[in-house]
Amino acid sequence: MDLRQLRYFIALNEHRSFVRAADAMGITQPAFSRSIQGLEQEFGCVLVDRGNKDLRPTPEGQVVLQHALSLVQGAAMLSAEVTQMTKLDAGELRFGCGPAPAVKLVPNAVAQFINAHPKVRTCFQVDNWEKLSRALTREEIEFFIADIRHFEADPNFQTQALTPRRGVFFCRPGHPLLAKESLSTNDMFDYPLATTLIPPGIRKLLANLSGRIDFSPTIETEHFPALVKIVLQSNAIGIGTQEAFIEDIAQGSLVLLHWRNLPQNVESMNARCGIVSRTGFRLSPAARAMIETLVAVDNQEIAVAV
Repeated sequence: MDLRQLRYFIALNEHRSFVRAADAMGITQPAFSRSIQGLEQEFGCVLVDRGNKDLRPTPEGQVVLQHALSLVQGAAMLSAEVTQMTKLDAGELRFGCGPAPAVKLVPNAVAQFINAHPKVRTCFQVDNWEKLSRALTREEIEFFIADIRHFEADPNFQTQALTPRRGVFFCRPGHPLLAKESLSTNDMFDYPLATTLIPPGIRKLLANLSGRIDFSPTIETEHFPALVKIVLQSNAIGIGTQEAFIEDIAQGSLVLLHWRNLPQNVESMNARCGIVSRTGFRLSPAARAMIETLVAVDNQEIAVAV
């Protein structure tokens, strides 16, 4: 018995005709019939009810058919997985990223990656770090790029730091807060806050500076373009990484806000961007190549900024 015979038996079940099945498999009808007979001889029983016009499988044939489908599918999956692990001219890559790296870093890296490996199907999911970690645990993605501070001490995850991203506060031109000479973080809570999912450490820092235990933003979304439009059309105050809004700020369509009680260079307000993968799991060649590309692009962007 070999996979070829099992494929022929599956084809016979699909086409219900020796002639049509042989034609579909690209061999002569006598050769096809001999292969099915050889399979029956090996099992020592009749697998096809030839007295039935539809050539249905016998009860023994039904058992063989079920296992044949599983074995042929498993062989195809095995071949695809080995191909993906040994070369980058096939296969699929799935990874995730937070909204900040999705603005510039990831698109630039993916563009370079597909130029080098155009036959690898590349899918990336944009979401917050909580949902990405669950997707990683469920093996839906191989790695993700987001704030890594929540994962650095967790033995289930492996982290690789990238360049931190500066966190900023912004509003529309003409916002009431811009008329004040000096602002504190207490003023921030007089207006709706529009943010992505804020890491607990940053949220606690902002709350404590304002005499609060904690807070929840009024608007929370992982879609930066939507965040900008909300801020532009309301008195909401936006919180995010500077690189995501740098063009809007340069054009004057958004204005940065500075709080007198918040140190301008406080490190804990920065997004600790990095790559997160599972400890003990071997990454595919495509995943390793993408990570190398992400690191290279990150270094290039920082060199340009400097």
